Amino acid sequence: MENKFDDIRPYNAEEFSEAMKRIAASTSFPLLASYVYPEEPIEVVRQRIAGYTNVHDFQTQTMARVNERVIEDSISEFTCNGISRLSPDASYLYVSNHRDIMLDSSLLQYYLVTQGFDTTEITFGANLMSSQLVIDIGKCNKMFKVERPGGNIKDFYRSSLHLSEYIRYVIREKHQSVWIAQRNGRTKDGIDTTDQGIIKMFCMSRNDDKIQALSELRIVPVAVSYEWESCDILKALELYQSQFSKYVKKPGEDLNSILTGLLQRKGRVHFELCEPIRDDELLQFEGLTNNEYHKAVAQLIDSRIHAAYRLWPNNYIAHDLRYGSRVFKSFYTTAEREAFEKRVTQLEKYDDCDVDQLKDIFLGIYSNPVERK
Repeated sequence: MENKFDDIRPYNAEEFSEAMKRIAASTSFPLLASYVYPEEPIEVVRQRIAGYTNVHDFQTQTMARVNERVIEDSISEFTCNGISRLSPDASYLYVSNHRDIMLDSSLLQYYLVTQGFDTTEITFGANLMSSQLVIDIGKCNKMFKVERPGGNIKDFYRSSLHLSEYIRYVIREKHQSVWIAQRNGRTKDGIDTTDQGIIKMFCMSRNDDKIQALSELRIVPVAVSYEWESCDILKALELYQSQFSKYVKKPGEDLNSILTGLLQRKGRVHFELCEPIRDDELLQFEGLTNNEYHKAVAQLIDSRIHAAYRLWPNNYIAHDLRYGSRVFKSFYTTAEREAFEKRVTQLEKYDDCDVDQLKDIFLGIYSNPVERK
């Protein structure tokens, strides 16, 4: 069965060892090593990385350190809740809102490891496979490839079915969990919604029983909330430009978003592992058509994520600023408002844009979660 998925699966043991050696020999390695292990000589780090022979050691040692550095350098408080709802012996399908290309899944893996859980396999957009180094790091972290939808309906159907079969295989046969975003790509406007097409894709690999198709995947909605939205200014600029023409990413833009997300200060960050979707909840949709069923389940996941999403002072400040009110003034201090307003003024340097419109888009990124809540 594993051979059926050679085109998308993570590296196997032999491929993993070879990839570790390539990573250690890459021209970018000194920069990566200096970030993760600033106190150690480069050759010591190189030998450590080249010597890894299994994913567990790599993730629990080096990747755990990467996340610790991110938390130390750019997160003032990292909290998680809901692990008591899950069992370390079960495999789940984590369906998460998606705000940062790398950190949403990476920080979750770190938390799972600290709680005695195994890490998950992770969806890895084909658009991110920009270099051998990125591919190696991704596939050594249990990432599997997801093709972005193209124009050919038959190809899209085949790739969706293939992905659905792989996810079911990982959870049911490999007994590994899977992380996937609730929609294609990151949320850039602050409005987290589950694409019902994702639910349809989950069901494609078992079309004999729509209830069991989702029940046996054990869906766990995940809500991730950043006090300072990852890549907030970059997202506002993209949304602004998208109003006038189809937005085309520049070369290296995804890598820039990854680095910005890693380094930009995020303030407080909270992950909530919501209550898994229960069989009795799915059974109430049994009489619906397939299309209605997919939509209802997507809305059920949304209700979990919106209820668990943690609003920060910045969200309330943005809402008051955007609508010229003081409705939420009790939720923030004067100092917090001044800090947020200072961030907004950074948009004024983009004077080739309609700055007022750009600011409104920026405020929407932070204020829309208040509306959804």
